[in-house]
Amino acid sequence: MLTTTSTEVKVDALLAAKLGLTEEEYASICRLLGRNPNFTELGLFSAMWSEHCSYKNSRKLFRLFPTKGKQVLVGAGEENTGVVDIGDGFGVAFKIESHNHPSAVEPFEASATGIGGCLRDIFTMGARPVAVLGSLRFGSLANDKVKHLFKEVIRGLAHYANQAEVNAVGGETCFDESYEGNPLVNAFVVGIVEQKQIVRGTTAGQGKAVYYIGGDTGRDGVGGASFASQEITEASASSSSAVAIGNPALGRRLREACLELIGKGLVAGMQDMGAAGLICSTCETASRGGTGIEFDVALIPQREPNMTPYEILLSESQERMIAIVEEGKEDDAIAILRKWSVPVVRIGCVTQDGMVRVKHNGRVVAEVPAKALTENAPLYDRPTQEPSYLGEAQHLALDGLPVPADCSAVLSALLDSPTIASKEAAYRSFTFREKDTVLLGAGSDAAVVRVQGTRKALAMSVDCNGRYCYLNPYQGAMLAVAEAARNIVCAGARPLAITDGLNFGNPMKPESYWQFQKCIEGLAAACRALDTPVVSGNVSFYNENPKGAVDPTPIVGMVGLIEDAETFVTQEFKADGNLVALLGTPTGRLDGSEYLHLFHGLKKGNPQIDINFEKSVHNACLDAIQAGLVRSAHDTSEGGLAVCLAESCISNPQQMRGAQIDLQALPTEGRRLDEILFGESPSRIVVTVDPQNLPRLEAIAAKHSVPCFKLGSVGGDRLVIRHNGVKAIDLAVQAMSNTWRGSIPAKAGMAPPPTALA
Repeated sequence: MLTTTSTEVKVDALLAAKLGLTEEEYASICRLLGRNPNFTELGLFSAMWSEHCSYKNSRKLFRLFPTKGKQVLVGAGEENTGVVDIGDGFGVAFKIESHNHPSAVEPFEASATGIGGCLRDIFTMGARPVAVLGSLRFGSLANDKVKHLFKEVIRGLAHYANQAEVNAVGGETCFDESYEGNPLVNAFVVGIVEQKQIVRGTTAGQGKAVYYIGGDTGRDGVGGASFASQEITEASASSSSAVAIGNPALGRRLREACLELIGKGLVAGMQDMGAAGLICSTCETASRGGTGIEFDVALIPQREPNMTPYEILLSESQERMIAIVEEGKEDDAIAILRKWSVPVVRIGCVTQDGMVRVKHNGRVVAEVPAKALTENAPLYDRPTQEPSYLGEAQHLALDGLPVPADCSAVLSALLDSPTIASKEAAYRSFTFREKDTVLLGAGSDAAVVRVQGTRKALAMSVDCNGRYCYLNPYQGAMLAVAEAARNIVCAGARPLAITDGLNFGNPMKPESYWQFQKCIEGLAAACRALDTPVVSGNVSFYNENPKGAVDPTPIVGMVGLIEDAETFVTQEFKADGNLVALLGTPTGRLDGSEYLHLFHGLKKGNPQIDINFEKSVHNACLDAIQAGLVRSAHDTSEGGLAVCLAESCISNPQQMRGAQIDLQALPTEGRRLDEILFGESPSRIVVTVDPQNLPRLEAIAAKHSVPCFKLGSVGGDRLVIRHNGVKAIDLAVQAMSNTWRGSIPAKAGMAPPPTALA
C-alpha cells in the first residue's frame, strides 16, 4: 500500500495512476479544484471516481432502464435503495449488493460484511429488514479451492444473518467453470417501511449537527472500493487488507437504534458508510442536499494507533454511519444510541458553501467540492464489439448428439447436479426465523413474508442463468427477469419491481462491454413489458480469472405483492388425485440447458423468449390462483419439465408424493425425447388442481390465449412419465429425494440435512 503521509509523497499524474486514475482524470481533478490536489484529496477522488462508487463505465446505460411507475415511491439513483408502494401506508425497500472480489480473498469475512452493508442501506431508509436472500456463483465442486470458498461463504452469510437476527429465506446457488477463481457473492435484502417514516440520505439543512455512530474505525478495507474496481490477479488474490471485518452483534444493535431514532423523528438524514467509507457517506449526503459538510477526523473513534486522515476517510470498517440530527433533538438521539450501546460522537456540521471540508485536530487536510466527488465524476462510453465466440456458440446442431437410452438415469444425474440439487444442506445453517413473519422460506420458487399490520404478504425471488447470457446477452437478460417474475407469480404474487446485480468482466475489453450493454438492453425491455421498473441495483465489473471473464451474470432480485397472505402457493404436490397441468409453452429447447452441458459438455445454443407471451402465462396463472383453483405451482427452469415434476414430488420432505404423467397431450411430433423431458424454455408453469376445477383452469388459460395441457395426476410413491405409451422415466420418490438432497453434502463435504437418507 502507498504511504499515506502527504509530506512524503509527490502528488502528480504518476501517483494518480497508481491510485487507479487516468492522466485525463487527474487533469480534470486539477481543473475542478483550480489547483493540484494534496495526497489525501487525491485518495478521495481515487475512491469516489472508482467504478465501484461512481459507475463511470455503466451509468450512461442506466438511462435505458424504466425507473418510474405508479408504484415507485423512491426511484433508482435517488437514494441508497428504492422504495415501492404496497398500500396501507407501507412501502417495500429492497436492494442487491455484491461482494465478489473480497469473497475470493477472504470468503468468510467478505460474505458476512456483504450482508451487513446491504442491511444498513435498507434500515437507513427507515425500513425494517425482513428478509435476506443470497445469489451465489462458484466454479466446480470437484475443485478443492471451490469447496473451501463455497463452505466459507455459506458460513459467513449464516454467521452474520444469525447474529444480526435477520431472516434468511432463500436464494440461488449455481456452479459453472466460468466462475472458477472469481466467485460471485450477491446479497438481496428486503425491508418494510411506513411511508411517513422514509428517511433520505441528505444533509437536509445548513447548521445541523453531523454525528458519527457505530463501531470504531480501523485500517480494514482501506482501498476496498478501488480493489473492487480491478481484476483479480495472483497478487491481489492474497491481499486481505482490502477486506473489511464485520460485527453482526453491533450491526443488530445499530439497526434497532437507527430505527428508533427514525421512528421518533430525531434524524433529518442518514447514510451508511459502505464502499469508500466516511468520505462517501459525507460527500454524497452533502451533494444530494445541495450543501457542504465540515468535520474533524480526529474526533472519529479509532481502534488502531496513528491513523492518518487518508486512512480514516477511506476505511471501510463496518457497522458505521453518519446521521444528521434535527436541531434541538441531539440529547434525545444520544440517549437512544447509548441505550443500545452504540458509540456516538458529534464530528461536525452542515455548511452552506458546497464544500467537503476535512479537518484533523482543527487543521484543514482536505477541501473539495462535494459535487466534484459525486456529480462531476467522469462518465464514459466504452467501445463495444460482438464476441468472436458467439457465432459458433449459438449454432447448436442436434443431429450428431445421441438421444439417451435411459432417461431415468439422466433425470437422476440432473438432480445430482450441484446447480439443480437441493441447497438444504447450506441453508439449514441459517437459524433465525420469525415464524409469524416468514410464511415460506428457502426451498420453493419464491419466499413469502407477511407484512405485519396488514393482510398482505411479499413474495421475493432472485434469479439469473449466466449460461443463457453468455450465449445471447440480450435474450438471456430478458430470461432472467422473466424467471424471477414467474417465480413470484407461482407464489401467487403480482410482480412489482426489480433490483439488479450486474456482474461482468473488464469494461475496458470491448467484448465484455458489448455483453454488458446487451444485457442492460434486455433487462430494460423485459421490465417495460412486465411493468416491473428498476428501483435499485449494483454493478460489479472486473470479474475475471486467468482463463477469462465470468459468464455475464445480470442477477435480478424481484419483489411481488400478495393481497391476502393466506392465499400463497407452494411448489410441492399436495394431495393424491390432484390433476397435473402445464400452462404455457408445451416443450423445451436444449439451447444452453443444464442437460446439454452436463451430458454433452456443450455450452451452445441461442436461448429465446417471447416476453409478451410470458406475461400472458403470468396473468393466466395469477387469475387461476386468485380464483382458488391452484393447489401447487412450479416453474420449469434448469433441467426442464422432468426436473420440475421431480421437484414437485420431493420439495417438501414431510409430504413427498409421486405422479403418473403421460405426455400424449403435448404436441411433441418431430421433437427429440431429451428435448421434451430436459429442454429449458421459459413461459411454462406446472400446476395442480382438483379434478373438478380443470375446466375452469382451461377457461382461464383460454381467456389469456395460453395453452393448457393435462399431464396426469398426483399419487403413489414413484414418478412415472410415459411418452408414446412407453415409460420414459420411472423413479422412486425416495430415491430422487436422496439424490437431490445428498448431492451438495457429498460433493462439498458438508453435513447432510436430516431428510437426506442413506
